[in-house]
Amino acid sequence: MHACPAPAGRPRFDIADIVRRHRGTLEAETHLSPAQRRVLSAIEICRTAALGGHLEVCRSCGDARSAYNSCRDRHCPKCQALAQERWIAARTERLLPARHFHVVFTLPSEVRAVARARPREVFGALFASASRALLELFETHVGATPGITMVLHTWKRDLGFHPHVHALVTAGGLATDGSGWRKTAKAYLFPVRILGELLRGKMMDALRGMHACGELAAWTEDPEAFDQLMARLARARWVVYAKKPFRRHDHVLRYLGRYTHRVAIANSRIAAVTDDAVTFHTKNGRSETLRAVEFLRRFVQHVLPERFHKIRHFGLYAGVSVGVALEVARTALDPTAAATTPTNPAPAPSSWKENLRRLTGRDVDRCARCGGLVERLPLSRLPTLGRPSTHARAPPTSKVA
Repeated sequence: MHACPAPAGRPRFDIADIVRRHRGTLEAETHLSPAQRRVLSAIEICRTAALGGHLEVCRSCGDARSAYNSCRDRHCPKCQALAQERWIAARTERLLPARHFHVVFTLPSEVRAVARARPREVFGALFASASRALLELFETHVGATPGITMVLHTWKRDLGFHPHVHALVTAGGLATDGSGWRKTAKAYLFPVRILGELLRGKMMDALRGMHACGELAAWTEDPEAFDQLMARLARARWVVYAKKPFRRHDHVLRYLGRYTHRVAIANSRIAAVTDDAVTFHTKNGRSETLRAVEFLRRFVQHVLPERFHKIRHFGLYAGVSVGVALEVARTALDPTAAATTPTNPAPAPSSWKENLRRLTGRDVDRCARCGGLVERLPLSRLPTLGRPSTHARAPPTSKVA
C-alpha cells in the first residue's frame, strides 16, 4: 500500500485505508463483536460519499471541491477534535477554581482476561472502586467531598490491552457539614499504597459479586480457577500513580481534554504502511511494525461496549451535585464570585466552524485558493461499493462519551 502526498497539515496515512484493505482477512481470522464490526464500518466510510456531503464552490474563482460528512464514531481517529472542544466548553462552567491532582488507577495483568470477557462489568467496577476509594479517604482524612472526573483508557502506546482510569481530583473538598472548603496538602494527596490497597479490595469484592451472579462464565464452571484468580489478585500489586497538582485551575480541562477524546491510535502516529505491514510510533522515539491484520486486531480490542460512558463524574462534579453543592463549594473557594454580578453575558458556545478555525486555521466559508466566499451545494449519499449493505449504512455510534 502506497501513500500519496498528503495535503498540508494532514497525516500521510489513514487507518480507514488499512481497514478497507485488510478487514476481510481480520474477520476470517478473528471473531468480532457487533460493536467492533460497526466501528470498523463507520471508520471505513467516514468522510466518503457513502455518508453524503456537499460541494464547496467558490463564487469568485469557481474552484470546486467535495466535502463529505464524518461518521462521528467515538473510536474514529478523524472525528474527535471538534467533539473534544465541545466537551471542554461544556465542562468549563462546572470547573472549580481549585488545584487538581492527576491520579491514575491501573488494573493488574491478572484481571485483564476477565476485562476482555466482561468489559462493561469490569470497567464499570473499576470506575466505582476507584471513585469510592477517593471519596472514602477524603471523608476520613479531610472531612470533605471532592470533585472528581474520570476517563477510561484501555491501551498502551503499542496498542496492547492495558485498562486504566485517569482521574482529575480537586486538591480539597467541601466540608461534609457545608461549613467551607478544606484543602489537602499542596503537593500530596494520599499515599498511593493505601489507594492501591483500597482499589484491590473493592475490585475483588466486585469480582466476587459478579462470580456469584454467574456473570463470569469462564470461572463459574471451574470454582477452583476463580479461587486461584482471587489468590493471584490478592498478591498482585495494584498500581496507583499520582502527579503533583496543577498550579493553575484553568489548565485542568485543557490537560484533561488530551485524554477524554483520545482514541487508541491517531493517524498521525502511523509512520509507514506497506501491502502487509504497518509501522507506527510508540514512545521515546521508538516505533513498532506489525502485520496489518494484527494491527487491526489490536485496534478493535479497544472498542468499548455500546452506550458505555468512558467519562464519568463523582463527588462535587457528579450530576446530582451540579447546582447547590457545587455552587456552595465555588462560593467557599471564592466568596467574591457570588457577590459579583457579571457586566457582560456569558459568551455563546462556539460553533463547529469557529472550533475548526481555531484548531486548524481553516475558514470553511472562504476559498482556500483565492479567499472568496464559498457556496455549498448538497451531494447525494452514495452506496458503499464492495461491502454488504449492512455496512454501507452503518449508523454513527452514540455521541455520549
